[in-house]
Amino acid sequence: MNPPRPTKGERTRARLTEAAATLLRRQGYHATALADVVATADAPRGSLYFHFPGGKEDLACAALADTGAAWRARLEAVIARAPDVASAITAVCDELAAELVATDFREGCPLATVALEAAGTSEAVRATVAASYDAWLASIAARVTALGAPPALAARLATFTLAAVEGALLLAKVQRSTAPLADVAAVLRGLVATIAAPAAGV
Repeated sequence: MNPPRPTKGERTRARLTEAAATLLRRQGYHATALADVVATADAPRGSLYFHFPGGKEDLACAALADTGAAWRARLEAVIARAPDVASAITAVCDELAAELVATDFREGCPLATVALEAAGTSEAVRATVAASYDAWLASIAARVTALGAPPALAARLATFTLAAVEGALLLAKVQRSTAPLADVAAVLRGLVATIAAPAAGV
């Protein structure tokens, strides 16, 4: 049975959140005006307040939650296609590097720009970003646990991995080079080898 087609209202809401996510990622929270979102989405201005009565903060939280979930699903699909964890690390970093190149190094993590700029001034935005990061951390920790690492160690390694990749994305944008991602991938593969070896009885 085919899923029901989205209604006109659902399609309009999706266009608004997608437009907001793109603008937030490129220019941050404070530089993103609601008029720009409406124009980018090609939507009636009244529809914005109908779907997001809380205004800009409400829209930003919805956009960040959607894009955070989409990125998690996208990267998990990349990981699922890889034959092993080391290959998955390479595939994820290659995916991120390719997107940086395709956007002329303008678009990195969909959360980082807003996290750095607005998380300290909006509790709702901070909580939304934190929830997405927590979901990413849980996904990474599950992969590390599968290698045989104790849960506490897996959680710390997940934090290290996410922090390293986020930092590499920032450096890559500034340096206009994918080398930081390649370097981080190489170090993470080394860490995976040290975890996997005891589990395999080597």
